[in-house]
Amino acid sequence: MGNRLWYDKPAKEWNEALPVGNGYIGGMIFGDPLTERIALNEDSVWYGGPRDRNNPDALQNLDRIREALKAGRLKEAQDLAVMALTATPDTQRHYLPLGDLRLKFDHSGPISDYRRELDVDQGIASVFYRAGEHTFKREIFCSYPDRIMAIRCEAETPGSLNLTVRLTRGHNRYMDEIGRANANTLVMRGESGGAGSLSFRAAVQADANGGEVRIIGEYMVISGADAVTLLFSAATTFREEDPEKWSIARLQDAAELGYSQLRERHIQDFISFMNRFSIRLGDAVQAEELDNQPTDVRLERMKQGLDDNSLLALYVQYGRYLLLSSSRQGSLPANLQGIWNDQMLPPWDSKFTININTQMNYWPAEPLALSECHQPLFELIDRMREPGRHTAQVMYGSRGFTAHHNTDIWADTAPQDIWLPATYWPMGAAWLSLHLWEHYEFGRNKDFLQFAFPILQEAALFFEDFLTETQDGKLVTSPSLSPENTYILPNGESGVLCIGPSMDSQILYELFSACIEAGRLTGHEEEVSKWSQLRDKLPKPAIGKYGQLQEWLADYEEEEPGHRHISHLFALHPGSQITTRRTPEWSAAARVTLERRLANGGGHTGWSRAWIINFWARLEDGEKAFENLQALLTHSTLPNLFDNHPPFQIDGNFGGAAGVSEMLVHSHAGELHLLPALPSAWKEGEVSGLRARGGYTVRLQWADSLLAEAEIHAAHSGVCTLRTKAPIQVLLNGQVILAEEGPEGITKWEAEKGCTYRIVPV
Repeated sequence: MGNRLWYDKPAKEWNEALPVGNGYIGGMIFGDPLTERIALNEDSVWYGGPRDRNNPDALQNLDRIREALKAGRLKEAQDLAVMALTATPDTQRHYLPLGDLRLKFDHSGPISDYRRELDVDQGIASVFYRAGEHTFKREIFCSYPDRIMAIRCEAETPGSLNLTVRLTRGHNRYMDEIGRANANTLVMRGESGGAGSLSFRAAVQADANGGEVRIIGEYMVISGADAVTLLFSAATTFREEDPEKWSIARLQDAAELGYSQLRERHIQDFISFMNRFSIRLGDAVQAEELDNQPTDVRLERMKQGLDDNSLLALYVQYGRYLLLSSSRQGSLPANLQGIWNDQMLPPWDSKFTININTQMNYWPAEPLALSECHQPLFELIDRMREPGRHTAQVMYGSRGFTAHHNTDIWADTAPQDIWLPATYWPMGAAWLSLHLWEHYEFGRNKDFLQFAFPILQEAALFFEDFLTETQDGKLVTSPSLSPENTYILPNGESGVLCIGPSMDSQILYELFSACIEAGRLTGHEEEVSKWSQLRDKLPKPAIGKYGQLQEWLADYEEEEPGHRHISHLFALHPGSQITTRRTPEWSAAARVTLERRLANGGGHTGWSRAWIINFWARLEDGEKAFENLQALLTHSTLPNLFDNHPPFQIDGNFGGAAGVSEMLVHSHAGELHLLPALPSAWKEGEVSGLRARGGYTVRLQWADSLLAEAEIHAAHSGVCTLRTKAPIQVLLNGQVILAEEGPEGITKWEAEKGCTYRIVPV
């Protein structure tokens, strides 16, 4: 059956519907035989326009806040920060739904033989059923090549397809009008609302095989058809000067191609990404048996304590599907809900939350062979530079660019909200910029590095000015906080604003390290020395009284020991400052930190649980990683396999998929480590297309929990350092090549660009 989600009943609510998307357009398919609802999104439909929200009083009060923190006057510092650092107004723009496409079918007779499915490999949602004596089928997909959504409705019995089609948006309260564009096309016109708002247009066109198409008022009526193809397109003035003209042109171009060619073009595009990677976890025969059960039934089995490794493998591919559907070249990045949102005021505004969530969305992009999907994030980061420079200067008197814990469609970099535990954190741009370096590390594309280096350079420049020196000569951020946790002072006072939280120093260690490497590669040696000196003066991770990694510069108690954020383990993942072999003491302290968090209720949100999987994988504890992967599906996954914060938030899907890649291959410590965190539940399995830093692509097969064979393809020449648990031989074209054997299962050889090396146990 392949990689499919399937159900034997329609979706009763949005969290059961099936998602389709092409980065620009998103749809949630409910699959009701009589009244289909397709909830629609267009990635640039956001409330309001750009604004300068930077507080003009920030800079003149910055030193007062710093002095109050240094003197221990916490309340004074926090009260002043609320007034002086909070943006004006305090909120950024929020993401909006586009509307609904409603299809009402005129069927007679009872509904039977129902099936609703999503083909993850081909990116097509389908609905099959019988109504009385007649059989019906629908297919829905969003085409990236043709920038449309296609809905194909077919009847087995000629002339038996009768339906009405309507575009709606909040009972018509949030649009200007729905009108006829031509004899077979309806257009919905409206504004997103707010000052400087965008205009949107959405159009649907019908092409019937047999029968008749009429437009009556706001309805499209199709009667007596054998089949009908509905084509949908949408755009806003964010990209298009005339979004209506653009949308109708897309429909006309698509109609000329015809449904069969549209479908084929979509499939070829989609599988060109999805077919790069495959995964099997556990027994293949058991997987085939379980595939015959509906997806929600399988999820319920897992909740009852039964194993389903095949569902875990499907979950990984579903994560890839969601990223490919919500982040394509030219689109906006995946937001808190990817691209799928049905609420006019969504949770957390469905923005880009950049103190973990947006970054987690892109953790699977490189290892799971969707590198191109990273591009929309890079474009947003690049757009953030100009507003980020303004924020850096106005708020902090600093060069470079900065951002806080959120941004939006307009690349807004001023603080978001008036929420002390999160708002006043100037590290968002620094963390985001590291994704550029990750992309380079996996692909080793020198042309891309020329684009990335100035952004890394400018992110680092901000901290040259912003960092302050402690009495013992350490360089620290101030003011800042540890997202989104609260500490307790020895006198019982609690607070969040602080000097030099651990996460900040860890992010800066990675940023300066990336700048040093990138500077050497691009010939900026004069700056390498400066960054090395700055990095050397950062506080190193410290171990607290419980044997844990300290979250703050001082060893404070925390108000919520089971807090969802585990920010002070950034150096373990996604950073690389802490590794099991180079820094065993810090690794042991990271383990204590995780154990304490989990013992106190940690991992209670989906994305937090996903991060925990990655932490355990980096600690090479396959059993703990697997345990938390199971918990992610059984406690934080909705019937359509969407991640549940709660409510729905897509980051856990992406973080969970990335966590599986971390269990199978490590490449963050300057070596390829095969099967570093393989749990006993996956005694056998195989994976292909897994990408690793250094420009490598890996295929693995294992049996009885041991490596059976592997293939490593090198996209670039250089020394390949491989770590395995047992001795191996390296073969090229069937011949054993000379490889250097080192301690602890290390094997090294000179890999040549374009060669594929076979690894076999001795």
